[in-house]
Amino acid sequence: MTLKEQLQHKIDLKTKPVGALGTLEQLALQIGLIQDTLTPSLNNPSLLVFAADHGLSDEGVSPYPKDVTWQMVMNFVAGGAAINVFCRQNNINLKVVDAGVDYDFPAGIPVVNAKVAKGSRNMRREPAMTADECRAAIQKGRDLVTAEASKGCNVIGFGEMGIGNTSASSLLMHRFLNIPIEECIGAGTGSQGEHFTRKTSILKEVSEKYNPQTPEETLAVFGGLEIAMMAGAMLEAADRNMIVLVDGFIASAAALSAVNIQPEARQKMIFCHSSDERGHQMMLDGMQADPVLHLNLRLGEGTGAALAYPLVQAAVNFLNEMASFEDAGVSNKE
Repeated sequence: MTLKEQLQHKIDLKTKPVGALGTLEQLALQIGLIQDTLTPSLNNPSLLVFAADHGLSDEGVSPYPKDVTWQMVMNFVAGGAAINVFCRQNNINLKVVDAGVDYDFPAGIPVVNAKVAKGSRNMRREPAMTADECRAAIQKGRDLVTAEASKGCNVIGFGEMGIGNTSASSLLMHRFLNIPIEECIGAGTGSQGEHFTRKTSILKEVSEKYNPQTPEETLAVFGGLEIAMMAGAMLEAADRNMIVLVDGFIASAAALSAVNIQPEARQKMIFCHSSDERGHQMMLDGMQADPVLHLNLRLGEGTGAALAYPLVQAAVNFLNEMASFEDAGVSNKE
């Protein structure tokens, strides 16, 4: 029997009807395959939040000013954001990474300095990143995951903060999945009415301006520093057979970028929730992803990944600890 067949046999012989634990059974099978074992374990869970600014925000694609990015990073540092609450609740090690915030953080605060530039460029005028900047961001993401893996972490989630990053994510989704740009654009941080119409018009203009040929070029032209760094982090985690917990719309755009660069990375990814951001479910469908949660979230920060983690734990625990029919002396069906 292959490992997949052995895992499925082990799952099916637990004291329950076949398939009765639903998505948890799919997660148990996936995690066993990622770790290449019948007895998987989750060690030192970590969550990295990548923050960066976007030059396109100068065009008014978000109702919030750019300063909100660095102000929210300070909120993360102070422990006051939703992601802090959920990581504390579930004993997940949280790190905040400055991938490209247009601000000089005070020395000594617990922010990982991986700044490639003070924000991406305004892609209405030029590509968001040069090829070198995009490569540097991808590599820094890889290096950060290498550091987490060296501490015994084998399950890692990713979140983000960056005013304007739903616009970048919509453009990446449009290009990678060949979905009309209008169907990829949502409210983000609250675009409505005339503001939403303007956002749509600008993103359509940006989309028509460029014609990148490779996944890396597409990421450089339309992405952001935090999205590129997250994509690199996901690629490294996948290479190391770590469990990759993918959050919402922006994290999924990073995952989509990573999968286009390296398709086999997809098998290591658990998609944690279907966001309320318009287009996210289509993006998940494009990656054949069945999300764990449907909670109408649209916050980002990695919150969906942190909230889904107890269910990932439950999947591993039932696989390892639940009795089989034979163990329990319970009659199985004929």
